[in-house]
Amino acid sequence: MFTVNEMPKQISQELTALLEQVETATVGHFLHSGFVDRELRAVLPEKRVAGTAVTVRLPHADSTILHYLTKLVRPGDIVVVDRCSDDRHACWGGVITHSMKIAGVKAGIVDGPATDFSEIRRVEMPMWCRGPSPITTKILGLEGAINVPVTVGGQVIEPGDAILADESGVIVLNPAEAKAVAERAIGMQEAEIKLLERLRNGERLPDISGATRLVEEKVRRVA
Repeated sequence: MFTVNEMPKQISQELTALLEQVETATVGHFLHSGFVDRELRAVLPEKRVAGTAVTVRLPHADSTILHYLTKLVRPGDIVVVDRCSDDRHACWGGVITHSMKIAGVKAGIVDGPATDFSEIRRVEMPMWCRGPSPITTKILGLEGAINVPVTVGGQVIEPGDAILADESGVIVLNPAEAKAVAERAIGMQEAEIKLLERLRNGERLPDISGATRLVEEKVRRVA
């Protein structure tokens, strides 16, 4: 059985541009949820992307639904694939990479393996997955779903969620909260630039961070 729901409302270009100024690791300083399993790693670590989650549930070895999705996706989408715990079959390879790239898809995030990494790199399609596999899915016509809630890397993702991904990992944000998260993170990144300048001017990190005061208040000095 196949389920194909309507494409979700896309996050705005302004929000996308704002999020792409943000490092996921900066968000990790103040949020503890929304991050997918760190074992989903970037094939192109130099890429940072943000966009709208288009979700796919793709069980076992049947990639029919992912092929079908290539006629629905839009520029700015990020395709998020729930592999239903299948860590054997690669559903994303060279042909899917080209099809998604031509359609304007920003990235693929697959909770399982992918294949044809050299082609992914050549086309410069940002991709996060659990590593390579030479064993691929097939067009079996059995089942799958598009734009349903999925679980990827231990994180529930809804169609239309905001996705931010870079070399450090992938985070999923509620679109209504994403702007505030991005602005807070950008403020922290700007503060870090000033901190680094203070270090270059001779100040010590523990003096700036407050670690010196905390340690010296609690350390027991032995005469």
